[in-house]
Amino acid sequence: MSTLPPVHVIGAGLAGSEAAFQIAEAGVPVVLHEMRPVRPTEAHHTDGFAELVCSNSFRSDDADTNAVGLIHREMRTLSSLIMAAADKHQVPAGGALAVDRDGFSQAVTATLEAHPLVTIDRNEVAGLPPADWDLVIVATGPLTSPALAAAVGTLTGEQELAFFDAIAPIVYRDSIDMGKAWFQSRYDKAGPGGTGADYINCPLDRDGYFAFIEALRAGDTTSFKQWEGTPYFNGCLPIEVMAERGAETLRFGPMKPVGLTNPHNPTVKPYGIIQLRQDNALGTLYNMVGFQTKLKHADQVRVFRTIPGLEKAEFARLGGLHRNTFLNSPRVLDTRLRLKAMPRLRFAGQITGCEGYVESAAIGLVAGRLAAAERLGRDFAMPPVTTALGALLNHITGGHIAVVDAGPPSFQPMNVNFGLFPPLEAAPKATDGKRLRGPEKAMAKKRAFTARAGDDLQRWMAAGA
Repeated sequence: MSTLPPVHVIGAGLAGSEAAFQIAEAGVPVVLHEMRPVRPTEAHHTDGFAELVCSNSFRSDDADTNAVGLIHREMRTLSSLIMAAADKHQVPAGGALAVDRDGFSQAVTATLEAHPLVTIDRNEVAGLPPADWDLVIVATGPLTSPALAAAVGTLTGEQELAFFDAIAPIVYRDSIDMGKAWFQSRYDKAGPGGTGADYINCPLDRDGYFAFIEALRAGDTTSFKQWEGTPYFNGCLPIEVMAERGAETLRFGPMKPVGLTNPHNPTVKPYGIIQLRQDNALGTLYNMVGFQTKLKHADQVRVFRTIPGLEKAEFARLGGLHRNTFLNSPRVLDTRLRLKAMPRLRFAGQITGCEGYVESAAIGLVAGRLAAAERLGRDFAMPPVTTALGALLNHITGGHIAVVDAGPPSFQPMNVNFGLFPPLEAAPKATDGKRLRGPEKAMAKKRAFTARAGDDLQRWMAAGA
């Protein structure tokens, strides 16, 4: 057993669980503090670690042309606990990596509970951690307890930023009318563990689509007057907010009718399509893809049962809305994720201003390795900015456009994307040396980003990362 003082990790979500695992795997003892179930949150339903409170999707698993798939690959290469559990408990989802949420959480929890260097503490850390905790990772996520959030806000002299995050409904599979719906992935694309027929599709004709939009607009929504002025995160907009932006908006978002053919009426192209993705390994639960909502529960049932195939839908969970908080990280954190006002505190996950499951876990992975190296007295070089990990870290800790002192903070939550990567040294060209154009150019550029990232990650690891 190690005689080193422990690193304390507050919060056992995706980032905290990953950080604790990385610290323990480096041979450093860690105390993982998780307040659930002693103190529940407004969004969690279990006391399991790494519980997925929104979608069960880790999004694209394409490591060649997608930044999210690239960060999947980098995390797998770095022995990520979160990715190992996701791969073990994947469910069909076309080109995406989706998981059985219960099996995934149980796997993460069991691994950490069994690790000889991990101690679990099921109590709330109210306020700032005790002064004798010399190395702390705060990974409390967007639902940080009020006492801790207030203490950090006082310490930094800044009020935390906030945005609304929404949850999509989950439907019982056997309540869906497959005489109207059908199984198919867009363009029949088979993803990890999938067949190319991984989504349930419910079609709407033109009249049905516009009637559905009007029903959304007329629905009664939850009001949060005490949080007025809090923005929505664009990657997780409630569908009724999208509908308010224009009647056709949803047709170019979650209800786009491309890459799908209705076998019940193959000669007629649907005007809009609602997709449902498998949510558990048994295949008994399906979630409504992109259908985050703040409609009140009664209106959700009424409106969603107007969708062909869902007329008799039974819901295992209805949608909801909660407020997320995050730091103005470029201003208050240093390049190694430490709080400038109190460097013994390091932050990880969504509270730093990254958005998405894998992004949160990725920041937890790096924060854990940083803390372990610090405890062991070793140097730790940050991942190259040309990798997905490095690009995301750079955005959080200083790559964002400088905040104007006289104006409101402009730092906002960000998913990993190729826009965060440094430009390529040279534009990719065709095999005959000619300049590429249009979609071919865009695809070649993405492949060049991922190839460069792969090479630079390997060099970074070989140098002792």
